[in-house]
Amino acid sequence: MSAQSLRAGFRTDGTALLVGPAVVFLLLFFIYPFAYGFWLSFNPAEGAWSANYQKFFSDEHLWRTLIITFQLSLPVTILNVGLALPIAFQLRRKTRYQRWVTTLLVVPITLGTVLIAEGMLTYFGPRGWLAQFLQLVHLYDGPIRLTHNYWGVLISLVISGFPFAFLLILSYVTGIDPVLARAAATLGAGPWAQFRHIYFPLLLPGLAMCFCLAFVQAFSVFPSAVLVGAPAGPTRVISIAAYEAAFELYDYSLASAVAMIMGFVQLAIVAAVLGARSLLYRGPVTGGKG
Repeated sequence: MSAQSLRAGFRTDGTALLVGPAVVFLLLFFIYPFAYGFWLSFNPAEGAWSANYQKFFSDEHLWRTLIITFQLSLPVTILNVGLALPIAFQLRRKTRYQRWVTTLLVVPITLGTVLIAEGMLTYFGPRGWLAQFLQLVHLYDGPIRLTHNYWGVLISLVISGFPFAFLLILSYVTGIDPVLARAAATLGAGPWAQFRHIYFPLLLPGLAMCFCLAFVQAFSVFPSAVLVGAPAGPTRVISIAAYEAAFELYDYSLASAVAMIMGFVQLAIVAAVLGARSLLYRGPVTGGKG
């Protein structure tokens, strides 16, 4: 192979030099683990090749984890996207306090799930500051249970997932050309009409992508369900079932099957949302701002 042909195979900016390592990274850390887990799920210790999947869908203790996970992940995803949209829309313009407010809203990302859970136990626990304050001012005298149950996990997922949804939606809304709204304003459209007829339709594809990413993040919940939930009862999510199969029963084949079911359910939801997203407007909405 000549030097000229070698030079023709690479771009002048050197981007093509990263293709080889990227493919190796993708094979080692994504494709191979998935392929091995998929193969392992069809090789049970006992029974036919589909014994693990039959066990999952025939055992109520296992298949109910799928329903519990949906009951957590869907409301959390809707809450995070629904709360992030109006806040990001209000912060789309550069103001004096925009940077400070944005920084405060994304602080939970830096804390992590464990610190969020510890903070929730301190503030929202039965002996936490919230319970003591409400009892001190005689607003509520009964026990306040916001941890070690469904609500504790939901609050934890909202706190940890909101900054991610907020930053993603903020990037979409600031990418819409403000000239479109100004043109509508000259025709008599008020702020609500501008949002309803211009911003929201153009944001729908981005909101669909944000919904998918936030759903995948919430569906894979594990630490919150253990730390501030009830892993033996109402917050026994599917990831806990996979953990128990692998590290308590030492049945890695069953654990792989549970993980495959978890992955395929997420893939089905994402495919459905992205399929609906393809029906929306996908043209250019950005431009010079000023």
